[in-house]
Amino acid sequence: MSSTLEKILANPEEYSQDVPRLGECKIPSPVRHHEFVDEGERILITENGSLLKYLTEKLGREPSFERAGPHAKIYHDPSWTRVGILTAGGLCPGLNNVIKGLVEILTFDYGIKTIFGIRFGFAGLIPKFGYEPLMLNPEEVDLIHELGGTVLGSSRGQQPTDEIVDTLVRMNINVLFVIGGDGSLRCARDVAEECLKRGLKISVVGVPKTIDNDLMFVGRSFGFETAVAEATAVIRNAHMEAKGTFNGVGLVKLMGRDSGFITAYATIANPVVNFCLIPEIDFTLEGLMAALEHRFASGKTHTVVVVAEGAGQRLIEGESAGVDASGNVLKKDIGEFLKRHITNHFKAKGIISSVKYFDPSYMIRSVPAKGTDAIRCYMLARSAVHAAMAGRTNCVVGQTAEWNTLVPIRLATIERQKVHPKSDLWRSVMDATGQEFYFKGGVSKVSDATLAP
Repeated sequence: MSSTLEKILANPEEYSQDVPRLGECKIPSPVRHHEFVDEGERILITENGSLLKYLTEKLGREPSFERAGPHAKIYHDPSWTRVGILTAGGLCPGLNNVIKGLVEILTFDYGIKTIFGIRFGFAGLIPKFGYEPLMLNPEEVDLIHELGGTVLGSSRGQQPTDEIVDTLVRMNINVLFVIGGDGSLRCARDVAEECLKRGLKISVVGVPKTIDNDLMFVGRSFGFETAVAEATAVIRNAHMEAKGTFNGVGLVKLMGRDSGFITAYATIANPVVNFCLIPEIDFTLEGLMAALEHRFASGKTHTVVVVAEGAGQRLIEGESAGVDASGNVLKKDIGEFLKRHITNHFKAKGIISSVKYFDPSYMIRSVPAKGTDAIRCYMLARSAVHAAMAGRTNCVVGQTAEWNTLVPIRLATIERQKVHPKSDLWRSVMDATGQEFYFKGGVSKVSDATLAP
């Protein structure tokens, strides 16, 4: 049984699939020319079949989430609504697309006039920092989707929940949108719960931002596809560099602290990769070096290794790198470590080799969203606005199949989503790389951090 399932079954009320509501929706919606969502309309969860099977059996019902979309009647009066929007955590492609979408839907669908852009994350709601908010309107956000990063700025780190809520009250903000990942959404959950505790009618709605794609039950997060596309270009260059010298090794480190989705998907998207190393699958240095030797001995004159930043941490000697301001464990540099070790290994063996190392992490996460990613950003923003105006709170917008849904933040952050070692995804990586052949059965045992039910 997976830890996710254990947590849900042990605390079915705490991890309910139902989103909190501030009260009954009585105000006719100003939204026109839309198909309204019926009250109580829900979408069956279709992801993670094994987990859902167990949930259905143990809970006695098929798990589902509320369908996102505009409601015929809303909770917040648009004439009195004042909105705050903030971005928190690391950068990710599409942040500005989401901001633009929120502002335009708030303005054009609901006629809301006062929209504060909270600068530098939750710190912008703490008086001591003195960050003056930006006033947002469609003209101000007209072209921001063409830019990477976030026009609001961002920050990491937990801020005092009571001070955040005090500021919301002081600014008369009754709708707050938080665009962020695991840590930021946990902070949003704390804010929403404090508001409910005080009896404040403030909607707190999240838009899932995680380039690692590691949030639960929200589908693929925005920015992920752009990151994969950017990573495949780097892999192509690493391949060319590796081919340009005898026994060349193109080594690429990609983002993925605890989840190897970017690394796995980029490997399949550009299948010139020979070795894909992710946090979920353990490996040994001896096994990897033997596999590289085996590949060169078999007549191949180059190899491409792609490694997620969180892979192989136990192999690196020395103290922990500590934690960042958000409490995330900082990873020791597996890229530089492998570069040195591979170089020294072949030098000691008297084997000619050359390692070309690429670390494109910040380049990848700071580019604008592209293609379907940009579309996903706008659609998520749209659903977030409709949810907030209907008085939903303590939730994050997700996607189940073709439908946008509302997921309680506690469920979305119950634990980090990881690559399952028995999934079609990882099997596809094995097929694309052929690395099992070179490891000769000495590859990596599966780590304990899996989601197997």
